[in-house]
Amino acid sequence: MPDAFIETAYFRDLTNRALLYLQAGYAVHFCGPAGTGKTALAMHIAELLGRPIVTLQGNDEYKPSDLVGGNSGMRRKKLLDNYVHSVWKAEESMDSVWYDGRITHACRNGHTFVYDDFTRSRPETNNVLLSVLQEKTLDLTALQKGETSLTVHPDFSVLFTSNPSEYAGVHVLQDALKDRVITIAIKSLDHESEVAIVAGRSGLPWREAARVVDIIRGLRGNEVKKPSIRAAIMVATILATNGSKPVRSNPLFHQILIDVIGSEIFNENEGERNSVLAQLIEKELNRYTPDDRK
Repeated sequence: MPDAFIETAYFRDLTNRALLYLQAGYAVHFCGPAGTGKTALAMHIAELLGRPIVTLQGNDEYKPSDLVGGNSGMRRKKLLDNYVHSVWKAEESMDSVWYDGRITHACRNGHTFVYDDFTRSRPETNNVLLSVLQEKTLDLTALQKGETSLTVHPDFSVLFTSNPSEYAGVHVLQDALKDRVITIAIKSLDHESEVAIVAGRSGLPWREAARVVDIIRGLRGNEVKKPSIRAAIMVATILATNGSKPVRSNPLFHQILIDVIGSEIFNENEGERNSVLAQLIEKELNRYTPDDRK
């Protein structure tokens, strides 16, 4: 069972705006750094729509047929006619068997389509979505014999998520598709949202989760948005599992921080990295946990 969505005022505002745009018939695109809750938010909104959800993870190797579908094997049909007692008539035919891809299945049945990290797929692959979002039809002429186009079900909705284009493996969103979606920029989470998510996912008490969040936020650079909230969740979950406290006098807490976030934000060799990181952690501990008795 997936984790329950942690709703704060920040996420509630995003949810209400996205639902308004979806109800008006537009696709919604959440774009922002990794670890800001885009996927969880998209799935939460999809669940609120109350329809079956079809998901897809962007992939540079995808072809249009991976989204739309294609022919899979052949189907043989044989007809034997004995209408006249003394005469047998046989007819045979071979037809290709069509299967619906995920986007076709969602369009045909009015499901909610959540396309996560969709800009990791090539722009030419995602071009199949242009007519879906604009003309509300899915063009099948290049892929299937017989059915040339599919009229999109009126209940069909789309939610996209993506990381900024400067991330490795991310393609620039083509203008034609950009014009057909409403993009909501997801920036770094506010403090309340981070603490709520970390406490909810880890089981650590709110005050202790806030200490972990404060230290992780303090270690983030102004330009590099790491370590992310995922690191805070990992640290808090390990502490909760072990029954440890995020306090200065706990050497295990120091080591967990080094192990979880060290390789994420430093490229130096392990010895240098741990030394530098230990100093930064000590500095943040002095700022946020000056007295372990509090």
